[in-house]
Amino acid sequence: MQNIYDIDVKTIDGKSQSLSDFKGKALLIVNVASKCGLTPQYEQLEALYEAEKDKGFAVLGFPCNQFAGQEPGSEEEIQSFCRSTFGVEFPMFSKIDVNGDDRHPLYQTLIAAKPNAQRVPDSQLEKILTEKGLAGSEPTDVMWNFEKFVVNRDGEVVGRFAPDMTVDQEPLKTALQQTIG
Repeated sequence: MQNIYDIDVKTIDGKSQSLSDFKGKALLIVNVASKCGLTPQYEQLEALYEAEKDKGFAVLGFPCNQFAGQEPGSEEEIQSFCRSTFGVEFPMFSKIDVNGDDRHPLYQTLIAAKPNAQRVPDSQLEKILTEKGLAGSEPTDVMWNFEKFVVNRDGEVVGRFAPDMTVDQEPLKTALQQTIG
């Protein structure tokens, strides 16, 4: 399995960046979308980033248009929306695929490390996705926009959490506290 620090990504403004730039930081990696019912989570993600960034923590946002076309805009439009609507200052990256044949190497690595997400009990989102046949085709697929991966300061994936689990809900809250320190 590849180490996340060996993976290159593209920033939302088109520059190549190595994830090794985040070595030694606690990370919350999230696939995001601007036109999703879960989009208001940007507010909590930014608040967490602002509160904890001085402790060596970062939220990394990866826009994804694989879920009902909920991220149709260009990188420039995505960045403008996130900044003007939610004041997002945490690092954002270019659109990627998180499932399927074109799954980005970062998500190949994250999913290999944590094949299953911790779910919200009696999740309405999961129920709706299942009823509408929108759940992933593979059991390890990312369920929807805003699925979260917690990565410790050594680059180890220590948790994976369902899209409808917010940063102030257990067990994600505890995983973040333990990882940030």
